[in-house]
Amino acid sequence: MIGAVNVDVPTLVEQAREGRPRAVARLISLVEGASPQLREVMALLAPLTGNAYVVGLTGSPGVGKSTSTSALVAAYRRAGKRVGVLAVDPSSPFSGGALLGDRVRMSEHASDPGVYIRSMATRGHLGGLAWAAPQAIRVLDAAGCDIVLVETVGVGQSEVEIASQADTSVVLLAPGMGDGIQAAKAGILEIGDVYVVNKADRDGADATARELNHMLALGESRGPGDWRPPIVKTVAARGEGIDEVVEALEKHRAWMDEHGVLNERRRSRAAHEVETIAVTALRERIGDLRGDQRLDALAERIVAGELDPYTAADTLVEGVTAGA
Repeated sequence: MIGAVNVDVPTLVEQAREGRPRAVARLISLVEGASPQLREVMALLAPLTGNAYVVGLTGSPGVGKSTSTSALVAAYRRAGKRVGVLAVDPSSPFSGGALLGDRVRMSEHASDPGVYIRSMATRGHLGGLAWAAPQAIRVLDAAGCDIVLVETVGVGQSEVEIASQADTSVVLLAPGMGDGIQAAKAGILEIGDVYVVNKADRDGADATARELNHMLALGESRGPGDWRPPIVKTVAARGEGIDEVVEALEKHRAWMDEHGVLNERRRSRAAHEVETIAVTALRERIGDLRGDQRLDALAERIVAGELDPYTAADTLVEGVTAGA
């Protein structure tokens, strides 16, 4: 694993800034492998970031996320933008690798030097998507990507997690899959900034859009200046409606800039990342104490009824953070 090999990080970062795919790949591998050199990598990348617009795409399997992502890549490339694609699979505990699925459809962009595509699994790191994704996004940002598209499997907590990593969240649905009802159950109506009804050439597309619009209207009340998530119908396989999606994304970005929402989201994202890293480090240090006399002594006092677990936990945390 590259994470176990000492690499020349400054040279690697400089090559990534030049847009060399191999250097970008190696840096993301350091992220995935939780390399001891990750701190050095992030320190060097920090002043080079903050320029990329991060768009998250999620939705149930089968709605056409990869096809939509590929179509968006093509649209942004026509506009002269450099694009990074991070296809994150937070649910592959057995293989340890990302599930490629139908992402082979993005192979048409593989030879384009203005596009970088990476499938990445979280590999069970503490914090899941929250651990690896923001740092991989930072690599793509520093490598000169104007747009970073983060695609994730729409299962479990991934919808909520992708919203915490993106500037703008796109939720994809498709007719005939019961997605309208599932959307309400999954709570994704709370995280979407733009909704896309893909496969709009199928029967039921208009009904799905109407149902979604109705559910959004029943949601929390919005003031005159608040953002109202648009609903865009697409046939991504034919590129239909993709320009309208890009237009909706640009309108949301402009609205966030105008209302200070973009900076607030990025501050919140950074705070969440720091918290995740700090909690992970604390867990690792506490884990190192298993079998340690101090932890055993606290456990013995709890069993004897001399100490409650909260006081014991406070004592343990104080000892760990003080380096005792």
